[in-house]
Amino acid sequence: MTALVVIPARGGSKGIPRKNLLPVGGRPLIAWTIAQALEGAHGAEGDLIVAVSTEDAEIAQVAAAHGARVIERPAHLAEDTTPTEPVVEHAMDVVEAAGTVLDAVVLLQATSPVRRPDTIARALAQFRNSGVDSLVGVVGESPFFWRLPEAPGENATAAYDTAARPRRQELLPEQLHYFENGSLYVTAPRIYRTLHNRIGGRTDLFVLDEVEGVDIDTLTDVAAAEAMLARLGWRTA
Repeated sequence: MTALVVIPARGGSKGIPRKNLLPVGGRPLIAWTIAQALEGAHGAEGDLIVAVSTEDAEIAQVAAAHGARVIERPAHLAEDTTPTEPVVEHAMDVVEAAGTVLDAVVLLQATSPVRRPDTIARALAQFRNSGVDSLVGVVGESPFFWRLPEAPGENATAAYDTAARPRRQELLPEQLHYFENGSLYVTAPRIYRTLHNRIGGRTDLFVLDEVEGVDIDTLTDVAAAEAMLARLGWRTA
């Protein structure tokens, strides 16, 4: 199986300036996702092409230094309002133009830097063995969710049976809610080509470990990411 890993990395960032290059655990943020993808290449069956799509010269230099192929992104695909799917399709165009036939496309978000060393290889194995068209990375959460009242004077409503509240440690997988945290997607190329979406056709969930749910949205998230990376055995400074 030949898979293309696409790591989108735009130079602009509204929340944290130059976020993809933010130092996390002694490395630029994007370097963690590149390292995890390259680790996946060692454990996966078949070929794995690890590519960073960027319009930014500094990000391109950092990505290449950490072992990724760089795909130069056109300016019109690097605007604030640009969706991710056209960026992935452009990367597919570049790789396929060289004659490569893709069996899977893996989308990894650099802002989710915490993954187990074997996560990507396991996700590809699940995608291949299950025969699904798309695989969505999710983190399991308890079902103890509530909705606000729909109108003043009405009751708030629970998403679980409050009269038979289960103990958290006794919850079964089918009782959990699963949160799509944006870290990882595996998709059949034809889904991108026909639906222009990372999700489509027969879809399954790839359940990430709870510690893999860290996203870098603010500077306060950095310490949590560094702690989780160290916990998973990644060497940090």
